[in-house]
Amino acid sequence: QVQLVESGGGLVQAGGSLRLSCASSKSILDIYAMNWFRQAPGKQRELVAQIINSSGRINYSESVRGRFTISRDNAKNTVDLQMNTLKPEDTGVYSCNAVFGGSIYWGKGTLVTVSS
Repeated sequence: QVQLVESGGGLVQAGGSLRLSCASSKSILDIYAMNWFRQAPGKQRELVAQIINSSGRINYSESVRGRFTISRDNAKNTVDLQMNTLKPEDTGVYSCNAVFGGSIYWGKGTLVTVSS
């Protein structure tokens, strides 16, 4: 199993930045992929950034490309999401998940609120 804990959410003004972190109980090098999702109020959950650890390939949703950066720290077993130039529409609960051993594991999420 993989336990995931997100941190770093909060309230920020539009145009500001936040850095989210997802800490894994398992070495992220053993995890196939780690992803950041978000769910805005009244909307479906959306994949915003993904890192495939075996290849290092990174993918972003169109809505965040150029503003968000996903990165990993192998020593700390964390995957971070640096969010810049935040917009009110970036508001939501941000959750990370891990694809490992044929299963998907989720953290509880962290709330990001961007005020206009």
